[in-house]
Amino acid sequence: MKIVSIVGARPEFVQIAVLSRRIRERHEEILIHTGQHYDRAMSDRFFVDLAIPEPEINLGIATLGASDQTADMLRALSAAIARCEPDLVVVRGDTTSTLAGALAAKQLLVPLVHIESGMRSYDRTMPEELNRVVTDHIADVHLLTGEDARVRLAAEGIVEHVHVCGDVMYDIFLRATARAPSPSTEPYDLLTLHRAENTDDAVRLRAIVAGFADAPRRVVFPCHPRTATRLREFAIALPLAIDVVEPVGYLEMVALESAARTILTDSGGVQREAYFAGVPCLTLRETTEWTNTVDAGWNRLLGARTDAIRAALANPPHRPPTRPPLFGDGDAASAIVAALESDTMQAIVAEAARTRRTRRRGSP
Repeated sequence: MKIVSIVGARPEFVQIAVLSRRIRERHEEILIHTGQHYDRAMSDRFFVDLAIPEPEINLGIATLGASDQTADMLRALSAAIARCEPDLVVVRGDTTSTLAGALAAKQLLVPLVHIESGMRSYDRTMPEELNRVVTDHIADVHLLTGEDARVRLAAEGIVEHVHVCGDVMYDIFLRATARAPSPSTEPYDLLTLHRAENTDDAVRLRAIVAGFADAPRRVVFPCHPRTATRLREFAIALPLAIDVVEPVGYLEMVALESAARTILTDSGGVQREAYFAGVPCLTLRETTEWTNTVDAGWNRLLGARTDAIRAALANPPHRPPTRPPLFGDGDAASAIVAALESDTMQAIVAEAARTRRTRRRGSP
């Protein structure tokens, strides 16, 4: 088969490190990078660290603002997919690239596969929630990280062509731990902060930073370009305990996560990686789509509450006694390829091809 894979942000880069290699053993894959993460430290570094194949197409779309970015991506992706004439399109997660790729594929009558389908925060103020809900309801095939996602999809009436495959991010995390550099032995907490709901709101950003004023340990903070810009714009000074470093590559991030005492983050990907590493996570959001990590006791929602952050740093959470296998067995890539090669998938591809031929001939 000819498969178009669309990526544009950090979690998507991580996923393709394993999955693209497995797909390309048996199929033709065309990788389209939308350019959503346009800063070199946030994009190109991942391709080098993880030996990800160079994208065949790089759209370079770095428009600010969700609406403008979606529109620009949809226009460019529609043209790119039409030129490629793929059998199917694969999108992943919940980014702007995910939504634009999904819409472009369906408008071109190309079968759509959604990896990480079925995740929900039930917070419609989050752009990511809208992206994942819309994508799920137009996708032809749904590839899930766990059984909890199947339950959520079923509640929305999505029960066909649903496959629980595990999490490809867990696949690559297991492989990366063997290659990651040795971290510092000094005790530290790890902070990541980049979501617009936190960084573009001066009140929330100031409240989060204030929570670290009396931090009892060093806080390592790989600072996202968006966050650095907003800190300057809002004239917010960071406490002395926060050790700002440049954005790091994936292997360095795995090392930092694995050795941290506690991880504080607003990232969906880092929440999962904290669980993979067996490190308690404190999420700087009001809601999360990774509710299974909260239910397992490894993740706690703090929001932007200064007092809650300060208290959690002073009395860090203990590691729960068990860590259930929520994300598969570390070979999700094989399960995904098997789903793509299933008889059901082949039937969907064949039917879509017939429909496109009929449309081109102008038949009713």
